[in-house]
Amino acid sequence: MRRIRRGRASAGVGSHPDTHPDRREGCGEKRFRRLRLLALTGLLTGFVLPPGEALAQTSAQTWPSRPIRFISPQPPGGASDTFARLIGQRVSAALGQPVVVENRAGAAGIIGSDVVAKAPPDGYTFLVTFASHNLLPFTSKSLPFDAVRDFTPIIPAALTPFCLAVNPAVPAATAVELIDYVRRNPGKVAYGSPGAGTVSQLAGELINLSAGLDMTHVPYKGGSPGIADLVGGQLPVGIFTLSTVMPSARAGKLRVLGVVEQHRARGAPDIPTLAEAGVPGFPLPDSWIGFLGPAGLPEAITRRFNAEVTAAIQLREVADQLQAIGLEVSGGTPEQFRDTILRNTEVYRRVVQAARIKAE
Repeated sequence: MRRIRRGRASAGVGSHPDTHPDRREGCGEKRFRRLRLLALTGLLTGFVLPPGEALAQTSAQTWPSRPIRFISPQPPGGASDTFARLIGQRVSAALGQPVVVENRAGAAGIIGSDVVAKAPPDGYTFLVTFASHNLLPFTSKSLPFDAVRDFTPIIPAALTPFCLAVNPAVPAATAVELIDYVRRNPGKVAYGSPGAGTVSQLAGELINLSAGLDMTHVPYKGGSPGIADLVGGQLPVGIFTLSTVMPSARAGKLRVLGVVEQHRARGAPDIPTLAEAGVPGFPLPDSWIGFLGPAGLPEAITRRFNAEVTAAIQLREVADQLQAIGLEVSGGTPEQFRDTILRNTEVYRRVVQAARIKAE
């Protein structure tokens, strides 16, 4: 013990601690200390982390350094398109990079979703989509991606209620009166939706199932063309987002009979839910519109993007604009969003099986 103390004392006075003959530290321990110091200063990041993680960390630190794409799987003018452009303006200003909205409509959102599923997880491509994204596994025969595993949940930015609406020529002021009308006209009434495999189709088939009806499903390529036919009288009944229906409803061109989810819409509190209106089998889970990224999106980018969108939707003017088009500010963490997706997917699975909706 005495020799050890003398060695340390000498080192403290004039000798280098690593070269003193009495120092009780082996070469292996000295090397470990050096490596640890280098790692802490970031000089050995590639050595300490797997190559993919090191690259992700570097990308997150410099993100964003170029324009960002928002992929909307709906046509221009629809709810997701309007929402994407509104949020894109705020995110662009906050991040200092342009946000470009690309409409990749078709195949019930599959075309646009596939673009994001196959995009590199570098934070430059995001999907702006509806809750019906998680219906795709049950309604599409040849899905080119996994609707859960191939995406990173980021934030359910808003709720987008779906509603049952009719052309004013249809003699029904309530959902129950519509059911009676359809029963008196078997095989003659059709309902439209924004496309096959959407929450709208699920709601329509649930009405058929629970009320014993036989309305024929007419899928459109997005909400806008369906609303046009509903207003024009070519389509008697439609189930579309409240945001796309309300402008025509306020003008007296359509009549809204109820929303399909469990809560009344904040922007239209006088419209009952279908459950309140007496339609059996309802409600369906709240329908969200939100952002997903490709699978493997770095956590730092995921949380930064979540924070920027959260900041945007909390602005009073943004919330007011969203409410004006029938959307309700929501929000939450990526983890909460993932849990919501998993719960809703199971509800959709049960309804699809009970209604015997066939994959197309």
